[in-house]
Amino acid sequence: MLQTSSLNTEGLKVLASNHLQGIDLSPIDKAWELARQVHGGKKHFSGEPYLLHSLEVASTLASMKLDLDTILAGLLHGVIKDGVAIADLRAEFGDALATIIDGSTKITGMRYNSKLAHQAENVRKMLLAIAADIRVLLVKLADRLQDMCVLDAVSRKMQREIARETMDLYAPLASRLGIDWLKRELEDLSFKYLHPAEYADLTGRLEGSLEERQRYVDEVITILRNELNSNAIMPIRIIGRPKHLYSIYKKLIAQNIPFERVYDKVAFRIIVDTVNECYEALGIIHANWAPVHGRIKDFISVPKSNNYQSMHTTVAGPRGHFIEIQIRTEQMDRIAQEGVAAHWAYKEGQKVSQNDMRLFQKLKNLVNSLQDVEDPREFLDSVMGELDDPDVYALTPNGEVKELPKESSPIDFAYAIHSEVGDHCSGAKVNGRLVPLKYKLNSGDIVEIITSPHQTPRRGWLDLVKTSRAKARIRSWLRREEKEKALKLGREICERELKKSSSSLKKMIKSGHIKLLLKQLHCNSLDDMLVKVGSGTITVQQLERHLLPPEIVQEKEGVEETLSAEESSVFKANRQPAKTSSGTAVKIDGIDGMLIKISQCCNPVPGDEIVGFITMGRGVSIHKRECGNLKQTDPQRWLDVSWSEEPGQRQHKVELFVSAENKRGVFAEISAAISADNANIVEISAHTTPIDTADIRVAVEVENLDHLQTITQHLRQMKHVINVTRK
Repeated sequence: MLQTSSLNTEGLKVLASNHLQGIDLSPIDKAWELARQVHGGKKHFSGEPYLLHSLEVASTLASMKLDLDTILAGLLHGVIKDGVAIADLRAEFGDALATIIDGSTKITGMRYNSKLAHQAENVRKMLLAIAADIRVLLVKLADRLQDMCVLDAVSRKMQREIARETMDLYAPLASRLGIDWLKRELEDLSFKYLHPAEYADLTGRLEGSLEERQRYVDEVITILRNELNSNAIMPIRIIGRPKHLYSIYKKLIAQNIPFERVYDKVAFRIIVDTVNECYEALGIIHANWAPVHGRIKDFISVPKSNNYQSMHTTVAGPRGHFIEIQIRTEQMDRIAQEGVAAHWAYKEGQKVSQNDMRLFQKLKNLVNSLQDVEDPREFLDSVMGELDDPDVYALTPNGEVKELPKESSPIDFAYAIHSEVGDHCSGAKVNGRLVPLKYKLNSGDIVEIITSPHQTPRRGWLDLVKTSRAKARIRSWLRREEKEKALKLGREICERELKKSSSSLKKMIKSGHIKLLLKQLHCNSLDDMLVKVGSGTITVQQLERHLLPPEIVQEKEGVEETLSAEESSVFKANRQPAKTSSGTAVKIDGIDGMLIKISQCCNPVPGDEIVGFITMGRGVSIHKRECGNLKQTDPQRWLDVSWSEEPGQRQHKVELFVSAENKRGVFAEISAAISADNANIVEISAHTTPIDTADIRVAVEVENLDHLQTITQHLRQMKHVINVTRK
C-alpha cells in the first residue's frame, strides 16, 4: 500500500511548468498542504490514499495544459465535503478557484425523497455551474476518469451504477467539449463494467487479429502515401489506429453482424498542410477506391458544435474491406484530440475564441431549456438526450446548421431555432416543398418553418419529436394548459359546493376562513387548492368535509350508508388501502379518499410494478410502470402506489396473445391448459396467418402475477405453441 508520506507535487509542477512558463507555481504547494491537512489518512474507495487520487486528478488537468486555477481545483476538489468552507477557499485562493470547486462538489447534507431525485439535483447543480465556468466540467471529467480507472475495488452493483452514469452523462459531456481521447477512455472503461463478458470477448478477438491487422494497416498506409505523393500532396503523417472497443461494439449491435464482418476496425487519418489539400486528398482517394454511399461527411465547411473539423469518408479499400478515412489539417487534428483545451480561454493573455463562445452558449442553452423540468427522471432523460451525438445536419434558409438526432421532425428543427418558433409551428417546407410535420429530416435538408399565432403544441407532437429539448418544451406547455383547465374546473367545483351553504370563494376570502381551509387541505395558496380539486388530487368528498356545515355532511353520510358497496366506493374517504372499482386494494402513498380504477390499456394485476395517474376530476387510474400510455403522460401527475398486502381472491382480466402452429386441435389444447390452471376464459378468438400459423387472443381471469406467470409458462411448454405475450 502506498504511503501518504511518499507523495509530493514535484511531478505535478514539472507537468504544469511545461505550459505555464513564467507563472508562479507556489500556490500548488499551498494547495497541497491544505489537502494534506484536510484529507489526512482518508482513503479513496479504491483503498489508496485520497491524496493520491487528488494528485492524479490534478496531474490529468496539467497534462491537458489547463490554467493554474483548474490544476489547483483538481488538488482541492474534495475538500468541501471534508469540512472546508467556501469562504475560506475564496479568501485563500481567490473567487475563480472557489467557484470551480463549489460547482464540482456534489450536494450533501440534504434529504431527497429518492436516489433519483438526489442524482438529478446534483446534475442540475453541475450544469448550472458549467454554464458559469466551463472549468467545473473539466475537473469533474478528470475526477471521473480517475475513479473509472480503479473501479475494480467496489461492488458489482456500484460498478454498474458508476459506469452507467459515466456512459450516459460524462462521456457525452467530454464529446460536447470535443475532447476525443477522454470520451474514448470513458466509454471503453464504462463498457468494461457494463458488459464485462462482451468486453473480454472483443478484447481477445482484437488481440488475436493484431498481427494480421497491422500488416493490413501498413499496406493501406503505403498505398495512400504513394497515391498522394504522385499527385503532389505530401502528407505530414498518415496514421492507422484501431477504433476504440465501444465503437466496434456499437456497430456489432446496431447492424446485428458478427465480429468477422466488421471490416472498418481500423480508422485511417491523413494530416495535410492546408484545407485545399484536404479536398484534393479526398478526390484522390475516391479516384482509387469506391466510396460508400451516405458515408461522406464534410465537417470542415460545416464544423460540429464542439468545433470538430475533418473530412470523413468510408471506401471499399484493398481486398474489398471497408475502411474509414479522416482527412484534416494539423490544427484541426489538435482541436479534434484536445477539444476546448486546445485553445483554452483562460490561458494568460488569451481571449475567448468565437468557436468557444458558441460552444459555451450551447451549454448555457441546454441549461436554460431544462429549467422548467421538475420531474427527476424526465430531467435526467432530457439531459442525456440533449448530449447524444447528432446524426442529422439540417440547414435554415440562411445557411445556419442545426444538429439533430436521427429521425428528427420539422418540429424538432423549429424548437432548435427557438422555443417560440416550435410552439407556433404549423407547417414546414423542406428543400422548397411542403412536407407533413411527421417528415423525417435528412442531412443537407434546407428547412423553412411556417408559424401561426393560432398554433399551439399538441400532445400528439410527443410521438413525432426526438430531441429532449422539444419534448421538455411540449410537456411544459401541456402542463401549463392542464393546470389552467384544472384551475378553472376546481373553481367551478368549489363554487358549486359553497353555493349549497349560501357561501362563495369571495365571501370566504373576505372573512378570512380561506386561510383555515388551505391549512386543513395542506395547500400553499388558493390557486394551489383549486388546481388540486380540478385535477382530482383533492376529492369532492374531502372538500365537502371542510366546506359544508356539519349537519349537511352528516346527512350525506347517512345517504352514503344506503348505497351499494360499489357506489359508496366513490364517496368514502380517509380509508387505507383504497379500493379499485373491481374491489382490489391499492395503497397510495400519503393520500386518502381517492377513487381508484384499474387502467384497461395495460390491465395490471397484483405483483406488477404499478404507478397511479391522477385523472382530471376522475380520481386515480392504475397502470403498469412500463405502460406505453403512461409514459406519454405528465410525470408530475404520477403517484407512488402499491398493491395492498391484504389477502383476497379477486379475479383480474388479462389478455394473452398466443402464436401457435396451425395444427388441428391446437385451439382446444390451449383452452384446456388454461382451464387446468384454474383460470377462467372470458373471451377467445383466433385467425390464421399467411405463414400458416394461428394467432390466438385469449382474455383470462387470474388472481395475481404468479398465477399469470404459471399459465404463461405452461402454455409456452406446449408442443405447438411458438410464443406467448401479454398485452
